[in-house]
Amino acid sequence: MPDAIRPFRWDLVRPDHLGSLLDGLPEPDLWFLDELTGCAAKVLARSEDGELHFVGRSADSVFDLLGGALPDPGRLHLLPLSTGSMDGWPHDRLHPAEIAQLRANLAAHGLAPDALARGSRPVVFVDVVSSGRSFGQLIGLLRDWAADDRADWAAAVRRIRILGLPRRTHTSPHTRRWQQHAEWTHELPAGAIRNISLESAVFSYFADHQQKLTRSFGRYLWAAEEVREPARDHRTRRALAEAVAIVEAGRTPAVRERLARTMSREPAIAEPWLRDLVRRLLLPASPG
Repeated sequence: MPDAIRPFRWDLVRPDHLGSLLDGLPEPDLWFLDELTGCAAKVLARSEDGELHFVGRSADSVFDLLGGALPDPGRLHLLPLSTGSMDGWPHDRLHPAEIAQLRANLAAHGLAPDALARGSRPVVFVDVVSSGRSFGQLIGLLRDWAADDRADWAAAVRRIRILGLPRRTHTSPHTRRWQQHAEWTHELPAGAIRNISLESAVFSYFADHQQKLTRSFGRYLWAAEEVREPARDHRTRRALAEAVAIVEAGRTPAVRERLARTMSREPAIAEPWLRDLVRRLLLPASPG
């Protein structure tokens, strides 16, 4: 198996290595902070005390806010992966070298099917969602890998959870959610797919307009060494300033209290792990 490739992203929880990168930049406008905080709280509360993998880049801000807020952010993981470049290409049309590289990259995140089958905690994939295509492609990639390796796919899939972040719309008893249209969802356990809606403007910003810290990690970059090097152009520096501000906001008493308050209204507050997390969020944050 080839060496894993992971795009460079600064450690924003411990940003002492940023040097002068933020010098001269205006203070970011976190106009979306209230909506982001409510969403992040529900992501935690609905994670079943699992390992959270933020797929692609659209939910980076949820990762950053929780990275600043949580006493121990070790349960948070970025999963750089874009399947958009696979549109129109069934999985078996990927080149063997691409498949091998993608599997090496996923294995480095602990997501090899055998590792999934042997684990104990839920593995929770989080992303903004419209049709669910990206989630479906990821599940298909893992399923095919399990078949090739003769891994226990039934055991692996029992650990998988999906937290979709769709655009908020008016609902009615007849509303059909995205997962009701996706054929692959029947493979997952009952109740494995849950949604946390985002206000429309915030959804559009995170999904389509927010400048990200890393390039989209599609198939043509899965093996590219250059993604290991940081970009330092002006757009990336502005994205970095916003991401740092989000982490710092997560450390503030106001955001931590809002997270705890929202989590306390979730049904999972009956479980000891979430009550303990709420208690620790209300303690003073450690400095960055």
